Amino acid sequence: MSNPHDIIKALLHTEKATVYAPAGKYLFLVDSGANKIQIKGAVEHIYKVNVDKVNTFVSMGKLRRVRYQLGKTRDLKKAVVTLKQGQKIETA
Repeated sequence: MSNPHDIIKALLHTEKATVYAPAGKYLFLVDSGANKIQIKGAVEHIYKVNVDKVNTFVSMGKLRRVRYQLGKTRDLKKAVVTLKQGQKIETA
């Protein structure tokens, strides 16, 4: 997993992400096997910013039914990345 684009899958634009934005925090969808150090390096490489802190959490998948079969959606690992003072990521 040396490629930063394999670690950072997407920059999320959700309600929670818009609440974090004024504080200099951004929400990313990341690879489930990535650790905080790898996430920090990938964000710094891709977006050319200085990362202060990384917090990660796993959103557990939900149980779903399709006719008579039980299934489960996939688990998602997300990271809240706090940038150093004065840094920001340009989003479209």
